[in-house]
Amino acid sequence: MMKLFLTSSPIGIYRSDEPLDYIGFNPDNGMVEALKYFWVDGARCLLISAFPDEYSVNDRMRKDYEEIVKDTGLSLSYMDICDSRNGKEKADALHSYDFVILGGGHVPTESAFFARIGLADRFRGFEGIVMGISAGSMNCARIVYAQPELPGETADPSYSRFIPGLGLTEYNILPHYNAVKNDVVDGLRLMEDITYPDSFGKTFYAIVDGTYLLQTEGSAVIHGEAYRIHDGIFEQICVRGKAFSLTDGELIPKPESPVSLQAGM
Repeated sequence: MMKLFLTSSPIGIYRSDEPLDYIGFNPDNGMVEALKYFWVDGARCLLISAFPDEYSVNDRMRKDYEEIVKDTGLSLSYMDICDSRNGKEKADALHSYDFVILGGGHVPTESAFFARIGLADRFRGFEGIVMGISAGSMNCARIVYAQPELPGETADPSYSRFIPGLGLTEYNILPHYNAVKNDVVDGLRLMEDITYPDSFGKTFYAIVDGTYLLQTEGSAVIHGEAYRIHDGIFEQICVRGKAFSLTDGELIPKPESPVSLQAGM
């Protein structure tokens, strides 16, 4: 049974230089508690980069995440990096890992790399922990909403806003809502002029840094501040310290631990 953590930023606040009051992964909304519950001793870890050709950046990122895992109090045997140097090799060996991180970056760029190495097929039957970060969370969906973010993407007729994803979840996550809610792309407001119209017939979940979706077999629960965008309507569904069951479509006003809310726990 795969344990899927879809995060916005699990290690800090996007576009913020404010000092953190923790080390390792963000413990807000019980994420560290949940990770520790599912963690196996001496975990074998794989970080899949969203920047497959940025080798020096990826090597540094691999080292950073190795330290982040240790600082969280999670034991690991090793942390490998997956990029253009070894993509197909690492994808083929996916089931030899216990914890897989899907890095953040540019959604279409990461999606193209995932497709090139056949990652969606390799995830079939995977029973470890998967953590999506920003674009990595977005690309976990079966059909990904590639929200425009770079200049020119809104006007480019070849830019596809809906693309095939890994198929690990049916839920579309929009990360960093705290930072991007007032962004303007090509003269258009990212949320009101682009995302809201794109939501007709679709449902998106905008989450802030520190919020995450935990999906296990038969259960999907958002922990922390979150918003639903559907048919052009924007509404808050959850706040920090609370949980919202996407499976049942209802707020859990007094949540127990994140693990106890998952099916069968």
